[in-house]
Amino acid sequence: MLISEAFAQAASGAQPEPNLMSFLPLIGILVIFYFLLIRPQSKRAKEQKLMREGLQKGDEIIISGGELGRVISVGENYITIEIAPNVEIVVLKAGVQTLLPKGTLKSIDTGKSSKALKNNKPQKASDTQESSDEGTNVSPASESQKESSNKN
Repeated sequence: MLISEAFAQAASGAQPEPNLMSFLPLIGILVIFYFLLIRPQSKRAKEQKLMREGLQKGDEIIISGGELGRVISVGENYITIEIAPNVEIVVLKAGVQTLLPKGTLKSIDTGKSSKALKNNKPQKASDTQESSDEGTNVSPASESQKESSNKN
């Protein structure tokens, strides 16, 4: 006989009974998921909830749309924030993403040019376009002259 009896018995389809050791890798994966994914996420959610409940007038915040503002009034589900002088909006408390340290809004660089800030005037889009197009002064009339000279 070429096949031993031990191999023939194993191939007959009899499977060993599952025991605790066969479930150990699955239990290990669940524990790793809990400590690496589930627990930190629930901890962050709890911190966010406490931050939103602790909002008060004068706090500087960032809402989920990216707007920065100062809290004017706080209700049960909504807050009113001032995003610019005399510009107030009402947003859901759930939309508050980050609580900023006091004085942050005054120290933020808005990207306006020093020329516009000195004149207390907003910078026009045409002013910025003129400064970027100074090296390429091409008028439509000169383009048509070039095309007609190319035809001749």
